[in-house]
Amino acid sequence: MTDSESDARFKRDTSSNPDSAHAGDTRALALAARVKLMAFDVDGTLTDGGILISAGGELFKRFSVRDGLGLVMLQQAGIRVALVTGRSSEIVAQRARELKIDTVLQGVADKAHAMRELCEQGGLTLEQAGFMGDDWPDLPAMQAVGFAAAVPDAAMEVQRIAHYVASAPAGAGAARELAEFVLRAQNRLASSLGRFDGRAA
Repeated sequence: MTDSESDARFKRDTSSNPDSAHAGDTRALALAARVKLMAFDVDGTLTDGGILISAGGELFKRFSVRDGLGLVMLQQAGIRVALVTGRSSEIVAQRARELKIDTVLQGVADKAHAMRELCEQGGLTLEQAGFMGDDWPDLPAMQAVGFAAAVPDAAMEVQRIAHYVASAPAGAGAARELAEFVLRAQNRLASSLGRFDGRAA
């Protein structure tokens, strides 16, 4: 199966969707093709931004199963996935364990510095890293890496510097859409689908 056939099966015709600017943009594809480390903010990116808190502390965050599969797909393709968040939560740690994500940085005040350190530790350049975020604290990290992505309701300043803006909502498909875009850019989307439908890429 070719990636074009896979795209058709996913029914994601970016040419008819002007808002997938980024989805059909050749520069964004070229930048995504270099990604070997993809990092994600959590609140407002992997979740809808809502947090239920009681007097005893944080109770719930809502994650998307489809987003989770997208992160797994990236890892299966050999792309390292990291969670980099300004908050600290055992809920995030638990979600990371479920998805077998080893790199989880919480309580991070300087996300750009965190990305530099991750790249240095992994023997990567910043151009080989990507970051997906939604708000001002994510700006430095997005500006530091080679590929920046945003959710559709991200702060306008975040959207302006993003190479790719998802059309699916934060916490409800945005990360999955981004994962498929990166895999498509690296000609690995069809092989990822092949793991589930039994077809050879």
